[in-house]
Amino acid sequence: MDASAASVSALRAAHERFVTSSPGLAQGVRPLVADSWARCTACGVLPDGGALPPLRQTPGDLASYRRGHPLAASLPLLRDLLGTGAADDGHVFAIGDTDGTLLWVEGDSAALRRAERMRFVEGARWSERLAGTNAPGTALELGRAVQIVAGEHYSAAVHGWSCAAAPVRDLRTGRLLGVVDLSGGASIATPPALAAVRAAALAVEAELARMPGSSVAASDAVRLRALGRDSVLLEDAGRSRRLSPRHSEIVVALALEGRGVTGDRLAVGLSEQEIPPSTLRAELTRLRAVLGPDLLGSRPYALLRPVRTDYDEVAELLAEGRVDEALARYPGPLLPRSEAPLVEEHRRSLEQQLRGAVLAGGSVGPLRRWVASAWGADDVSAWAALARTLPAGSPQRAAAAARALDLRGAGVPQAKKHAAVLQRCRS
Repeated sequence: MDASAASVSALRAAHERFVTSSPGLAQGVRPLVADSWARCTACGVLPDGGALPPLRQTPGDLASYRRGHPLAASLPLLRDLLGTGAADDGHVFAIGDTDGTLLWVEGDSAALRRAERMRFVEGARWSERLAGTNAPGTALELGRAVQIVAGEHYSAAVHGWSCAAAPVRDLRTGRLLGVVDLSGGASIATPPALAAVRAAALAVEAELARMPGSSVAASDAVRLRALGRDSVLLEDAGRSRRLSPRHSEIVVALALEGRGVTGDRLAVGLSEQEIPPSTLRAELTRLRAVLGPDLLGSRPYALLRPVRTDYDEVAELLAEGRVDEALARYPGPLLPRSEAPLVEEHRRSLEQQLRGAVLAGGSVGPLRRWVASAWGADDVSAWAALARTLPAGSPQRAAAAARALDLRGAGVPQAKKHAAVLQRCRS
């Protein structure tokens, strides 16, 4: 997402139009934001920043509450995955409970002082209905990772910030445990920031599942395999089922959403063209006949049991810095033939996250595997990195450098390269 000065100005103008129109009409913003603004208006949240989020607990009460919270055990992991980077980059990271109360807020000292002025502090309650549209509150409201940029915040007091947040769940029960968040400047308004918080949440869920005596377990979860495949392979209780391409998109969309979704929102995630409600209902009825009523619920639509996916597993490995293993577990893009907007968004996000880790690692093995793949064959930066990493005088180094030079000379735009990659994966 571009957080340029022009786009920031456009978002603030959209917010101003919404605030001054009667009734408020959200134009020029994403559907996710428009829906959130409508909920905030219904709850009576003040859009001018005149009211700050309330403090739920005193410092003494908060300390006791935090010690018994399920996410307390994962605080060292989250500090390692998000906290260090936040402090270095001038941002803050936060962990909240299920009602949006911030339990830990840490990071850059100057950013923390700025955050205090809008009461983004430990003990403050940043639920959407109290603080307006914001990443942790809206992520809890929707049950999935979200990114809120500058003027997309409902409260004008937060327009100087961008944030990305993801919910954390108990893998066995699906119960919501809390939320993790990154807040700061323009670099938070990027796909890598959203991928980072989502991967951190997945890593926490996996860590909790491995803890001795934990009530969190993944043994009874349904497994979805959707990487490098045109259709999902669903594994449940020792039985495997291959879903149709459309059913695959629906199941992946529901797994990514995390919590129940309305038919309207599911339709937006599945197609840029309007899907008639009757068509979607008929497709979901057919899918329920395949999956069974114990797995697919309605009103709202949801997967009723915990789901583990191969794309989540790759993201978890990346979050833990295990790049070689993540690359080995990545057989290709997420449902490469799908043109569903939600699938495309997460396909790009995971690919960018994996590519960034391979380039940042600078190791010969991962770089070789990346450029040998269909999705990395035209990656000029990866070929150049491989050439720099190989020993001087090596014929392979010369070949890699020549390939990078050829790609630069060809001048193929990145968008066309990405389209060509998907075409190779689809063929």
